[in-house]
Amino acid sequence: MDKKLETDNLEMRLQALESRLYGERRSKSGKPAKCADSLARIQAGLTNTANKRERVKILHKKIEDLVKYLDPQFTDHITVPDAMKLEFILAEEDFLLSQASLLEQVSNMQPLLDSTYIRDVPEHATKLQRLSQIHIKEQDQTEAQSQEVKKLFEEYNKMMFLLSKQFTQWDETLRKLEEAKGIRPVE
Repeated sequence: MDKKLETDNLEMRLQALESRLYGERRSKSGKPAKCADSLARIQAGLTNTANKRERVKILHKKIEDLVKYLDPQFTDHITVPDAMKLEFILAEEDFLLSQASLLEQVSNMQPLLDSTYIRDVPEHATKLQRLSQIHIKEQDQTEAQSQEVKKLFEEYNKMMFLLSKQFTQWDETLRKLEEAKGIRPVE
């Protein structure tokens, strides 16, 4: 039953495709044009043409050989004999042995990778991210505080300079007044 439905469905789809391709065109016999018929005619024509030409016959016979020759691995198979491949492997023996020892070290350290410390990394990563944000915020606050302290030091220095200047002026005025009155300054 399912195969019947599938066949009917396939035929309906094929008819819809044919009507899209050919529209309302009809074949010579007056029936609607069928894709399968057209494809069968083309295949028969190609087969007849191929059978008539000797070169095409030879090509069909050798197509498997051509596909094999076109395979990129075929050239490697022809050009690199097994003895040469063995020499390649032996030439890289030291490298391969070092890689094998490194892989052995990794497999020996596998229990460390499976430890609870490594498994807890995602949990610690969220904590670390939170702490990083706090650190950045505190750095910004420290920068603002440093600017404020710098501003206060500048005001302090300015005030001390002005006070020093004022005291110097008072001292100068007092010295002039003492000289005018004939009082000797106390040392």
